[in-house]
Amino acid sequence: MLNAKSQKKPRIGIYSMGLKHYWEQFPGLRERLIEYGGFIVRKIEGFGAEVFFYGLVDCEQEGAKAGKYFNAQNVDLIFAHSATYVTSASVLPVHQICKAPAIILNLQPAARINYEKTTTGEWLAHCGACPVPEISNAFNRAGIKFRVVNGLLGLDYTPEISMTDEITCGYPEAARAWQNIEEWVQAAKVKCGLSNARFGFLGNTYSGMLDMYSDFTMFQAQTGAHVKVLEMCDLDRQLQNVTQAEIDEKLREIEEFFVTSIHSAADPLARKPTQEQLEWSAKVAAAQERMVNEFDLDALTYYYHGAPGNYYEKIQGGFIVGHSLLTAKGIPCAGEGDLKTCLAMKICDILDKGGSFCEIVTVDYLDGTILMGHDGPFHLKIAKGKPILRGMGLYHGKQGTGVSVEAKVREGDITNLGCTQTVDGRLKFIITEAQSTDGEIMTIGNTQTPVKFRHDPDTYMDEWFKEAPTHHFAMSVGHNAGLFEKMSDLMDIPCVVLDR
Repeated sequence: MLNAKSQKKPRIGIYSMGLKHYWEQFPGLRERLIEYGGFIVRKIEGFGAEVFFYGLVDCEQEGAKAGKYFNAQNVDLIFAHSATYVTSASVLPVHQICKAPAIILNLQPAARINYEKTTTGEWLAHCGACPVPEISNAFNRAGIKFRVVNGLLGLDYTPEISMTDEITCGYPEAARAWQNIEEWVQAAKVKCGLSNARFGFLGNTYSGMLDMYSDFTMFQAQTGAHVKVLEMCDLDRQLQNVTQAEIDEKLREIEEFFVTSIHSAADPLARKPTQEQLEWSAKVAAAQERMVNEFDLDALTYYYHGAPGNYYEKIQGGFIVGHSLLTAKGIPCAGEGDLKTCLAMKICDILDKGGSFCEIVTVDYLDGTILMGHDGPFHLKIAKGKPILRGMGLYHGKQGTGVSVEAKVREGDITNLGCTQTVDGRLKFIITEAQSTDGEIMTIGNTQTPVKFRHDPDTYMDEWFKEAPTHHFAMSVGHNAGLFEKMSDLMDIPCVVLDR
């Protein structure tokens, strides 16, 4: 049984800004701004974050205290709520002391002030945009990276002190702002989820696939994740200890998740799996799960190509089913030793967006789609119906035989997340939103999804190839470009969005 890992919650720091001189001049203003801050806290807690609210930063001394507070809480991200005017000198110490990424929230409480009745004290509760240019200037000159979210606060009530209607939860400017904020929280979830994550690397890369090779040191430096190098004997040691009860349990899992094919495939190599093949896949799957538990893995990439007829060849012949089951349980598995795409798959999984192992298969110029997939594994949670198991007479381009998975991603919005490496050794993400369709696929035991892009296939491929990608990528469900861009920003990894 896989030891379930709880998802790390991102640790979010929040403070509101103000000017200390205002509090005596305008009674009730301070409390009003703190109330707005409390609303923001509750909303962000609802996004699955652990929130640490400092309160008001209204002078340089409070700024220093807030920075130390956020450091003590080890926050992943800070939302700086621009509640009213504040001097940049007050907030600069927060971010000089705490180096967590900063997002300035310019969230106006009302869509329009009451021009006829508004007093100075009332106006000050609505002028959050006023200090943002000053703060931006100071941050830039101090070398502090920041981003800004503009829009409406989105209250569903009007504070008693207010002179205007502050119910703005139904406005698109509020919805857009809170979508951006939620995406920043989810992006922080990725960053903290990858920190100290353990990626297993079993075997080696497919020989000659030069795009697959990865620098483990650079990988850890840029992601915070650790690479654990594993050998086939580590898996075999677990295989020798698998019990019949474990095999039976895996067979039940396989029956639950998959449909076993009949002899209807176009390719004579893809036949109904034999009972012997299924039982071997179940036994290997149990060993794979044992190995994941032993080494406390969060993800796994793998490939083995030994001498023909080698015992380890027989083991790897049973990989695809077990690795698909692991992927569905939050342990994404990428073939051919592709660590970079394994990273992309893990990012998609942390965000609960799937993340299936893909490459370009072929173009359908009549439908205007590109068929995308691989020879396994597959993310079962995003499948259209139950995936089909086929017994393969051989694995093309590889050695051995075994059970393979035939499946497609369900129709609708998808986003492909590719991860490549630049000439200076830096990771780079390549992002594309598209639509999966219900077009035809081949019956050859591979995963395949027809995908329609905004532009024609050739135009898309022109863009894709120009970015020097690896030939694999992760397919996620939903339109996630904005979210992936924010994730890239927080991780300080460059990205490009194609086909816009």
